[in-house]
Amino acid sequence: MTGNDEGPQALKGIRVIDLTTVLMGPLACRMLADHGADVIQVVPPSAPEAVLGDAGGIGGIALDIHRNKRSVKLDLKSDVGKRAMWDLIESADVFVTNLRAAALSRLGFSAEQVRAHHPHLIYCLANGYGEGGPYADRAAYDDAIQALSGFAGLSSAIGGAPAYAPSVIVDKVCALFVVQAVMASLLHRQAANQGQTISVPMFETMAAFNLIEHFRGAALVPPRGKLGYSRLLNPERRPYRSADGWIALLPYSAANWQDFFEIIGSSELNDDPRFATHNSRMENAEALYRIVADAAPTRTTQEWMTICAKHSIACNPVLGLEEVIEDPHLEAVRLFSTVTHPVEGPYKAVRDPVSYDTLTTDIKRHAPIPGEHTVEVMRELTWSDEQIETLSA
Repeated sequence: MTGNDEGPQALKGIRVIDLTTVLMGPLACRMLADHGADVIQVVPPSAPEAVLGDAGGIGGIALDIHRNKRSVKLDLKSDVGKRAMWDLIESADVFVTNLRAAALSRLGFSAEQVRAHHPHLIYCLANGYGEGGPYADRAAYDDAIQALSGFAGLSSAIGGAPAYAPSVIVDKVCALFVVQAVMASLLHRQAANQGQTISVPMFETMAAFNLIEHFRGAALVPPRGKLGYSRLLNPERRPYRSADGWIALLPYSAANWQDFFEIIGSSELNDDPRFATHNSRMENAEALYRIVADAAPTRTTQEWMTICAKHSIACNPVLGLEEVIEDPHLEAVRLFSTVTHPVEGPYKAVRDPVSYDTLTTDIKRHAPIPGEHTVEVMRELTWSDEQIETLSA
């Protein structure tokens, strides 16, 4: 235990069964656990003790995405494992899974099968594609969805080749949608005494996410413009070289641009009709950003930081990952802390970045060894030790 065990938590008293793998589902369930839900991770008997580890043991990713959970090993293909799973579901408020629908049906744990017995349960299926479409049975991983959703293709719109974001952006975005959907369903159940079946498909979620800014005038009927937000699909929108490094330099408001033109000694640009209004600046964003790119090397990063701060112009250095974890602001707000896992020893933990007036999201439990809490949880469900032994037979 590392946090304040006495602090109020939004989901205290809510039990979540976490039948998920990879990143999207485990991360979503970890967020629910951070808010106090009793999240019970169900893993197969073959689950190794090294979980997403770089060099054996519990890896850094697993230390993050499985914290505040308990872990139970069950063989869902066996009768005793199925019986244990049904008892877990009986005790639960929420069931989250990212197994494919066909596999869930074969195991006997599809949404229809489960909610027929437990209509007040919130059942969340976080999978690749919605059931009503032709892609429903396709395999889905982050890169594949980046490609299909148009996300990877955005770089080709600015003259490059399609490219994946160097982040598991799809899994992380979709995890947020899972949490939002579960929270909304819990509120609805409280008000209407009604369970819910939720589907969070990765493809549909990322297509919708991607089109928030890129639909633009093409969303109107008939269309009044092309797909794509021109300011973003601009090859000059990039980090710029300063005299001694790289910076993000972004004048945005009319006042920012007026000040910026004065700063670089080009006050005549304030009278240029291409840059007179927000719309005209967006239409001429490539030329505008080229001016910024040409000006950036005339000062050091710190000089830009100082002068931009005086004029409320957004400006930041481009940091490497090593610099991010040493950043003085993140240190001041205590985003990172060093805690001690009972098996793996000290590690750096990243807290929930959201702050609350009274609620806590502290680490109450470190990431478990797979199956670590099997006996504890099954005893809570009134299984005898003899019955529990059959789970590993």
